[in-house]
Amino acid sequence: MIDMGDALEDRTKVALTAMRKILRTTELNSKRLTQETGLTPSLLIFMQMLDDQREQTAGYVAGRMGITQATTTALMHRLEAQGMIQRRKGETDRRQVWLSLTEAGRKVLQIAPDGVHARFHDEFAALQDWEQAMLITALERVAAMLGNDDVGTAAVLDATAVLASG
Repeated sequence: MIDMGDALEDRTKVALTAMRKILRTTELNSKRLTQETGLTPSLLIFMQMLDDQREQTAGYVAGRMGITQATTTALMHRLEAQGMIQRRKGETDRRQVWLSLTEAGRKVLQIAPDGVHARFHDEFAALQDWEQAMLITALERVAAMLGNDDVGTAAVLDATAVLASG
């Protein structure tokens, strides 16, 4: 007779192994990206949001990335200090901040590896709607089980930030 406790323990190990694989993949991606460009995945994705040759508002980028205004400001300051982006105040509304890539920022985007975000996006987009919904639900449930139901968490896989905070 199969002990249900053993079966649950085996499934728990399989689930934890899968999570470790995800963390390891994002960690390796982060290291490679940092070595090749000096950027974290969060910084790279922020820059990719500006890569359509026209200015974007900081609020628009924050909304597309799913991050808070405070996080947006921190990323913006880091990228500006590195010479990757430039910002200017709005002409009609001085509270509005317009962002664009610098030439240096465009060059870095050209050499940046695609990484885990691009691969996940492509693979996820190829799934059926019901599969996407099922995965989202399962991942949200795992996050809640681990006590991380913070709605302000960015939609960016940045293992260095995860590992530093945990």
